[in-house]
Formats: sequence, C-alpha cells, structure tokens
Amino acid sequence: MNEVLRCIECQQEYSIDRIRYSCDCGGLLAVERPLEKLKELQTSLFDQRCLSQKDVDVSGVWRFREGILSIPESEIVTHPEGNTRLYRRKALAHWSGIDDIAFKHEGENPTGSFKDRGMTLAVTQAKRLGANVVACASTGNTSAALAAYAAQAGLKSVVFLPDGKVAMGKLAQALGYGAQCLAITGSFDVAMAMVKDLAERGDVYLVNSLNPFRLEGQKSIIWEILQNLSWQAPDWIVVPGGNLGNTSAFGKALREAYDAGWISKLPRIASIQAEGANPFYKSYQQGLRSLDAMEPETVATAIRIGNPVNFHKAKRVIKDLNGVVEQVTDQEIIAAKLVIDRQGIGCEPASACSLAGAKKLRDQGIIKAHESVVGILTGHMLKDTDAVLQHSGRELEPIRANLEEISKKILN
Repeated sequence: MNEVLRCIECQQEYSIDRIRYSCDCGGLLAVERPLEKLKELQTSLFDQRCLSQKDVDVSGVWRFREGILSIPESEIVTHPEGNTRLYRRKALAHWSGIDDIAFKHEGENPTGSFKDRGMTLAVTQAKRLGANVVACASTGNTSAALAAYAAQAGLKSVVFLPDGKVAMGKLAQALGYGAQCLAITGSFDVAMAMVKDLAERGDVYLVNSLNPFRLEGQKSIIWEILQNLSWQAPDWIVVPGGNLGNTSAFGKALREAYDAGWISKLPRIASIQAEGANPFYKSYQQGLRSLDAMEPETVATAIRIGNPVNFHKAKRVIKDLNGVVEQVTDQEIIAAKLVIDRQGIGCEPASACSLAGAKKLRDQGIIKAHESVVGILTGHMLKDTDAVLQHSGRELEPIRANLEEISKKILN
C-alpha cells in the first residue's frame, strides 16, 4: 500500500497495518500518501466511474479510492454512500444575500448523514485489521452510521451516548441496526473519554473521527463537490463545526486536490459553531493558541460538543486556507432551518449552521457579493423530528370531517 499514518506534529510515520490512533508524542495522525501518486491521478478517471454500475464506483467515496485507501475491492464495506445532491434555491440565495450559493445535502446518505462517508473507511479498516468490536461515542449520527456498517460487515457495534442528549430518531437507528447502546451520565466528551480508554486497552476498535481513516472518507465530500462543479473550485466552503472532523478533512481534501493539479485555486473554509458549543470559535478569537473545553448546550444536538478532538488539525486548516470561524445563536440556526425546510430540502438543526453562518459572514462583508459559496447540510430533517415539531410554527389541530368547515379552513 502507498499509505502511511503520519503525526501532524512530529512527522513520525507508522504502518497502517497496525491499530493506532495517535503518535507516541501524543499528536494526531493523518493518512498520507506520496504527492506523486495523487498527481498521477486524472479527474477524468473519477468522472468515467460515474457511468459504472459497480458498487465501488457508484460510491461517492470509493470512486476516488486511489486517493482514499489502496485496498482490494473485495475487502471494501460499502452501502454505497455518497452521490448526494448539490441544491440551489432562489429563496436561499435571497435570504443569505449570496447570489451564487449551493448546498451539498449529506443527509441523502444511506443512514441520513455525512458520517457514512467516514464510516465506510473506518469499518473497512476495522475488518481488515481483524477487529471484532467497533465502538464510538456519539451525539447520534455516528452511532447510526456505525451500527449500519458494522451490521453489514458482521461486526459487533457498541455506542456510548450522552444520556438524554440524543435525538430519538438517531437513537432508533442505532437500536434498529443492532448496536449495543449505552447511555452515559454526562456530556458527549465524557462518553468520548470512555471509548478512548477502552480502545487504548484493546477492548474495542474506535471509529470516532480521532480515527484518521474516518477523515479520509469525509474528504470525499469535497472531491464530490468539485466533481459536481466540473472541477471548478468555489470561493468558499461553509461547514458546521462540532468535533471538527469535517473542517479537518475538508482542508486536507482541498490541499491535496490543489497540489495534485485537479483545481486551480484553493477555496476558503468557514467553520460555523453554535454559540452554546463554541470552543473553536473562542479559540479563533484568541489566535487559535489553545482550546478551552466547555459544557455545551445547543438545539443543534449533532454539534453539541465542548472539547473537539480534532482541534489541532482544524486550526492548521484555518491557517492554511485563510479560513474563518464564526458562531451562530440557536435562534439563527432555527431561522435558517425553517428557510431550508420550506424549500422542500430539509435538514437537522446542526446543518442549518451552514446557511446561518454564510448569511452572517455576508452581512459582515467577509463573504463578498461576487463570491461563490457551497454550504454543507450534514444531516437529514428526520434525524431530529422534535426540532421540526417544536419550531415549525405550526400545530396539528383536530377538525371535524365536515366538508364546509374543511373548505373554509383551507381557503382562509
């Protein structure tokens, strides 16, 4: 294989044939390959695969496999995932003040979120290395993806959930796919610490975004966007920020695409956090020197994370791509969600950070009127039906089955 695991701090390299989540120095690991190998790849190869009916080519992850993970096709665990749509709506452009704005809807993945893209890599690697039990801490979407892919691979899955902090739609998915679900007293970060300890003991194979293979899969979101745009990069990518896996993966994907010669310019990245779960934003305000953990609380449950494990990767991306970090209130999130929902697209609350954040950055003059923007919708509307019912502004009212009454109700 061409790939190695490389520490982002000290550059120490390790084989991908052994289970490892961090460097001996404590630094985060990234999957790396020689730049010459990427330069050898032509985007026409990826485009040609769109005509194929093979699962690995239909997959919006494995279509790019030479830049993702070199592995025999027979070993790949894929649903397949990806091939999500890029949406444009006049109402979204008008509301945000950005004429050229589109949204990549990752809620169209098999389990309803972008997590499927990373999970196909993580579970494929777990199976390849002989793991029997795969585990994650989750605010919901990761647990659904893990449970589904583990079921397909024939592996036992265990998910650690912050008690009372997970939307029922996501919990139902994990239970339905057969995962063992443990409700941990405390926040996501407490659950994450438990899984990390178990992984270090060798009891489980960890598939949170601390696992570098997860981020390799999530890179494909960017490469598929570029393919959607005929390999013409936008000016901005706007993404919700929670554990900062996507922010990290997106920066890596853009840098690799640019260095390989697939695109002629590097977009800027805007990572958007909820005001009630904003440690990355606070760090950005202080020059990204350090990160202070916090107790998070926000309606955007998917990014209700107070101590993001990918901080050091994400801060490098913001610096490398001249990116920005912004925060939006729960009220701004819900307002943006209502606009997205009413366009027949729909999303879970965390996804709406992309639109809310893009509007805020446009209002501030950071995003310019002439610039092109792609926002990421990370999860499906049905991931959090409580949010829809609580904030839609509409209630179901019983009405008699009387034709005249119903007609009057409709026409008023």
